[in-house]
Amino acid sequence: MPSTPLFFNFNSDPALGKALLLSLGAEAGELNQRKFPDRETYLRIDTPCDGRDVVVFCNLFDPDERILPLIFLCETLRDLGARRIALITPYLCYMRQDKRFQPGECVNAIPFAKLLSAYVDFLVTMDPHLHRIHSLDEVYRIPTQVVEAAPLIAEWLKQHRPEALLIGPDSESEQWVSRVAELAGCPYVVLEKTRFGDRNVEVTVPEIERWQGMTPVLLDDIISSGHTMLAALSHLRHQGLKRPLCIGVHGIFADNAYAELSAAADVITTETLPHPSNSIAIADALAAPVNAWIHAN
Repeated sequence: MPSTPLFFNFNSDPALGKALLLSLGAEAGELNQRKFPDRETYLRIDTPCDGRDVVVFCNLFDPDERILPLIFLCETLRDLGARRIALITPYLCYMRQDKRFQPGECVNAIPFAKLLSAYVDFLVTMDPHLHRIHSLDEVYRIPTQVVEAAPLIAEWLKQHRPEALLIGPDSESEQWVSRVAELAGCPYVVLEKTRFGDRNVEVTVPEIERWQGMTPVLLDDIISSGHTMLAALSHLRHQGLKRPLCIGVHGIFADNAYAELSAAADVITTETLPHPSNSIAIADALAAPVNAWIHAN
């Protein structure tokens, strides 16, 4: 039987970190870190890790502040004899730029995947932004596991909004929204979206008069500027439906997005990014593939 894994919460959500620690049945590792006056990172691992599996929880939102210290941690763990290193990052960054849209652009999804693959042995994340890259295996050189948010969202809807009409923000979301609808036993429709820029979106809402008396539930994997949802909400306002609900897997809420959305709808998210909107627990779902990985070898 493998020994109890070590767990490090590396500069991430304390509440989710505690829940992951319990779900993994792991031992909390002790870490000493600080910044030197010149802003360089000092790091010291105070728990022996020789021959042990190590799980690092590091949420890679705002990655440029976290990735270099994370590499220092993983390299030090390896140097001190850690057997294997698993990384749990609920929000996996640098997935949007998966194509060279303009000459000279960095397709940063590729070098970032190479970088992480060099320092960890297993990666677990939740619903990364996969578009032209269809699977993490296309860019990562290590075993990866994508945990679906759809079953968690569907279970929440069954408990709290059984009368939901699910609404996808665009044609690309149909496969994901239809999956949630199937699991929750709800009908769904998909909007037609034309994007003219990061903050300029035009949305067309299909005819939904037949769904009177239901709660419109807008689903998206990432709520960033919120403009797509806001555009849809402005159309729904005059349809005679119940107060809308917006659900996002990853709630980034740039600028004043959360306040603007909350004025027009209820808003909830999963726990991938710590935020007052967090309502859907994810710790057990993220821990399950790590536990399986640990006990498989």
